[in-house]
This record gives sequence, structure tokens and C-alpha cells, in this order.
Amino acid sequence: VTAENKTNDLMSRFLHLESSFTSTIASLAPPKESGEHLLPGGIYVLVAAMAGSIVTRNRNILLRATVPAAVGIGAAYAVLPLTTRNVGNLVWSYEERYPVIRDNHLRLRNQISHVWQTGKAHSQMGLAMAEDKVEGVREAVEEW
Repeated sequence: VTAENKTNDLMSRFLHLESSFTSTIASLAPPKESGEHLLPGGIYVLVAAMAGSIVTRNRNILLRATVPAAVGIGAAYAVLPLTTRNVGNLVWSYEERYPVIRDNHLRLRNQISHVWQTGKAHSQMGLAMAEDKVEGVREAVEEW
């Protein structure tokens, strides 16, 4: 009886794990009304990542490791936005279990956001300076 109970408990745990796994995978798929198709989109993402690998094949090891992943993730956000968001939310739920990983992720995301905002501000400032110079040249030509 004890062996039978242990076997039943073990099988119940396995069935629960299987159910949890299948429901997690099913939750990643986009809703049917979204019009997002996984098969062609997934192929596009893989081809984009391979293109990133081809572009960086003769570069240093850091670029060869990061560019294909970055290009693939960028393509996934462009081609499969709902699925990519669902996968990101799942990964974030796993990251929240480990405070060190979560904190490093948040710090990196804040640094990237800061660099992006600084770059935007500098580009807008450069554009404004160029417009001022063009306006000054135009006024000088008109006065002449």
C-alpha cells in the first residue's frame, strides 16, 4: 500500500508538471484574432539572426556573440510582437525569483534607457544647431 501511494504521488507530480509545462507553452502563443502567425514569423527571426551572424563572421568574438542575438531579438519584436512580449514576461517572472539577476537586469535596462535618451537629446541638439546654421546662411544669402 505504501509503494502504491508513493507511485500515485509520483505520477500526480509528473502529471502536474506536464500540465504546468503545456499551459505555460500555450500561454506564449498569440491570440488567433491578432493575425500573428508563428511559423513564417519564426523563420524570419531565424533568418535575421543568421544574417547577423554572417555580417559579423570576421569580427571579434564579442560582436560575433552579441550581434546575431540582438538582430534576432529586434526581428522578433518587429515580426512577432505579441509572442515576444509573452516570452519576455515569462522570462521576467523567472528572473524575479532571483534578486541578483533581477537587479542586474533592471540596472542594465536603466543604463540602456539613459544612453538612448542621451543619444536622442544629442541628435536633436545637433539637428537644431544645423538648422540654425542653415537659417543663418540663408539669411546672409538673402541679404546679399
